[in-house]
Amino acid sequence: MKPRALILHATGTNRDQDAAQALELAGAAAEIWHINQLRTGARLWRDFQMLVVPGGFSYADALGAGRLFALDLNTYFADQASEFVAAGKPVIGICNGFQALVKSGLLPFPGSRRTERATLTFNASGRFECRWVSLLPVSQRCVWTRGLPGAIDCPVAHGEGNFQLASPADLDQLRQGDQVALLYARTTSLEPAGGVYPENPNGSLADIAGVCNPQGNVLGLMPHPENHIFPYQHPQHTRRAGQATGLGLAIFQNGTSYASQM
Repeated sequence: MKPRALILHATGTNRDQDAAQALELAGAAAEIWHINQLRTGARLWRDFQMLVVPGGFSYADALGAGRLFALDLNTYFADQASEFVAAGKPVIGICNGFQALVKSGLLPFPGSRRTERATLTFNASGRFECRWVSLLPVSQRCVWTRGLPGAIDCPVAHGEGNFQLASPADLDQLRQGDQVALLYARTTSLEPAGGVYPENPNGSLADIAGVCNPQGNVLGLMPHPENHIFPYQHPQHTRRAGQATGLGLAIFQNGTSYASQM
C-alpha cells in the first residue's frame, strides 16, 4: 500500500498543493489537512506514515518567519509530533516549514536544554531572494538524501533563509553527526558554493541549505524541491534537451521509499 502523507496546512501556507503533487508522483498518498481540523481530531497523526510542513508565509510571518506555526506545533501537537519523530517516520519541512521545525525545537538539536542554538534569519543580501540554486546532497544519515548521486536544482523564495548556529561547536556537532544534509553548490561543479553569492543565496553558515535530526528521519531545507519534479519546470529546460537531471523529485522518492518499508 502507498504510505499516507500528512501535509500540514496553516493560514498563509501556499506550497501544500505542490508538495502533494510531488508526493503523489513519488508514490505516496498525500492528504492536506488544516491544523484546526487536526485539533478537533478529524484526522489523527498516528494514521500517517509521512509528515510534510510545507512552504509559504504562515500567519504572514508575524513575529518572524515560521514562529507562530512553531507555536502551534508546540502548543497543540507537541506529543503527536514527538511520537511521530520517535517512531522513525520521515518528516520534511520546506522553507517556511523548515523555519517552523527549527523554531519549534524539532531541528536540528531536539531535546536540547539550550534554546536558540540554531536559527534562520534575514538573508545576508537584505532582500527577498527568488532564484534557482544547485544543491549538493552530503548526508548518508538523512533518509531523504541518502544515496542521491548528483546535484539537485530547484528554486529558493525567501527573505529569512540564512541558517546560523550559536557556536562553532554546534557546527562541529552537526558535521560529526552527519546532520548536514544539503549544501548550496556551484552551478558548474559538484562543489560547495564557498559562501559566494548568488550560489549561496542567503549567506547561510558553511553553505548549509538543509539539515536533519540526529535520527536522520527529519529533514529541513530552505529551497523548494517540490517545484522541480518535471524537467519542463527548469528555466533552461529547452536547452537541456529534455534531460531529467537534477530533479527535486528524488528527495520525495527517497522519503516515500523509506516510509513504505515501515
